[in-house]
Amino acid sequence: MAYRRSVYIKAKNILEERRRKAEAEQEKRRAAAISVCPEIAETERDMARFAAEVIKSVSMGQDAEQFVLSLSQKNLEAQEKRKLLLERNGFPADYLETKYTCPICKDTGSHDGYYCKCYLDLIKQTAKDELGVAPSMKKCTFDSFNPELYSNEVDSELSVSPRRLAQGTLNFCKKYAEEFSLSSKNIIMLGKTGVGKTHLSLAIAGKVIDRGFDVYYASIHKIMDALQKEQFSRDRVDESITDRLYESDLLVIDDLGAEFSTQFTVAALYNIVNTRLNASRPMIINTNLTLGELEERYSQRVASRIIGSSDCVMLIGDDIRQKLSR
Repeated sequence: MAYRRSVYIKAKNILEERRRKAEAEQEKRRAAAISVCPEIAETERDMARFAAEVIKSVSMGQDAEQFVLSLSQKNLEAQEKRKLLLERNGFPADYLETKYTCPICKDTGSHDGYYCKCYLDLIKQTAKDELGVAPSMKKCTFDSFNPELYSNEVDSELSVSPRRLAQGTLNFCKKYAEEFSLSSKNIIMLGKTGVGKTHLSLAIAGKVIDRGFDVYYASIHKIMDALQKEQFSRDRVDESITDRLYESDLLVIDDLGAEFSTQFTVAALYNIVNTRLNASRPMIINTNLTLGELEERYSQRVASRIIGSSDCVMLIGDDIRQKLSR
């Protein structure tokens, strides 16, 4: 249970860039203020001198306490003088303060020996950004999934309304995300195009990432293209796909059944499913196919591995995306 190393590196680089930018902007403001009022530089030299003398006072023993108090008072007086000089020359009193993105940790990522919330939030967002679906993930949350958009008319075959089924599937997905672990079962999410499978899968992925797990989300087309390049092309393979298919804590395969079916794709799918099952790495598979069509398309051997290791959930009804776009 951990994000990829590249996520931590990118997040740290973003923090370092924020800090560098904030300090560079502060230097520009300082140069502007001193050019208008050179006396500001004198007060800053006094402040630096007081700070250096405080460090030297460590060797003074019992006499240090009173000396440090005196220096602290002088330092405060110098700071007040600098503020007055700034205001007299038309600058805000806090003009020379460094405007960090996070004033708590000053864009270092840590505070009082702990990781700062800004850094932890940045890690989570970076993990989502690496999936390439961050904008969709931001929109597709559990809160934005609305069962009221589904018909309340009972389906004659299932003896349940699309709305009730949608509410039940939503509740299941919420619980799955909240309790997710490497021992969680796989999920097969069935339903026609536009009924909300991708929405709920992205909602699960977002919550699981927030809980500190590594997630990889890709369409079956993207997965198969990458695997075919790995086997048949001399070009450099996109490691972000091929490596993560087997190693991510949660793999979400979108639109299974939409790819062109060949012996290669069937064998590749079996290899993904089998490898992840053996490694205790859960999957969510979205498909427009029925369970019977899964077996017909991918063989009983492949379908049984998928179905036998998964909880099956379903969404039915009209295309919700069309309703929302009206």
